[in-house]
Formats: sequence, structure tokens, C-alpha cells
Amino acid sequence: HTLLPVAAYSVSGEYAMIKAAAAAKLIDEYQVMCESAVSIFRAGADILITYHALELAQAMQKGDIG
Repeated sequence: HTLLPVAAYSVSGEYAMIKAAAAAKLIDEYQVMCESAVSIFRAGADILITYHALELAQAMQKGDIG
């Protein structure tokens, strides 16, 4: 247990995997991106460092994730 913020980093391989699967029309990129971020926060992260930062900020503004 810590009172310090916990940061998580979504690695470039995960970003590339999501992009490639979406390009191949195997997944819905937006939904997978959102679910990936939510799962990291559910695991206890306070801060997420990710290549999807702008898209996630827009999803939060739209209310798709909170």
C-alpha cells in the first residue's frame, strides 16, 4: 500500500497491436483502446502514460469512459 500515485505505461507493442488489429478489421479500435485504459485504472494505476493519450482524453470528454 502506498500514498504515492502509481503510474502505468502502455507499451508501444500494445499500441501497435491495437492499430494492426484495427487495420485488419479484427477489432473496434476505439472500444479496445477504451477498455485497455479502463482495465489499467481498475488494476490500481492513478496515471496512464500511453500513445493513445489524445484519443483517450477525447473519449473522457465525450463521457465514453470516466
